[in-house]
Amino acid sequence: MKHLLITALAFLTLSACAQTQETKLSMQQTQTNDEAEILTLTRRFTQLMIERNTEELDKIVDKDFTLTHITGYLQPKDEWFKEIQTESMKYYSAKEVSHTLSINGNTATFVQRNLLDARIWGSRNTWRLQQTMTLEKRNGKWIIIKSVARTF
Repeated sequence: MKHLLITALAFLTLSACAQTQETKLSMQQTQTNDEAEILTLTRRFTQLMIERNTEELDKIVDKDFTLTHITGYLQPKDEWFKEIQTESMKYYSAKEVSHTLSINGNTATFVQRNLLDARIWGSRNTWRLQQTMTLEKRNGKWIIIKSVARTF
């Protein structure tokens, strides 16, 4: 009887450890999938800026998305989209220098540094631009809530 009890306890302990390991692996896989999805999404965001594709940009940003410029100007999405369409903000190319990502449940912060060739309100330059994007996962899909730009 004692042997049977010890064997049962050992089995339950091993089973619990295996379930804990499975849970950890599942969480790690979810994190890896989220990281890949966010990286793809934020790179797409930059490419869509260059392509002047505000229709597709609108699908990956929040309805209340804002862009804070390096000047500190907080610009609503619709105004920024109009600037892209009229080319008073014209993006030519971007070369990624680095990025970092932190995920906390259904929110994430993505920091990307680019060398961004752009003409902004008449001044063309290759800007050393750091964008800090806040993202939120809604119904299983990541969406960009806001972006804050500064130079680095």
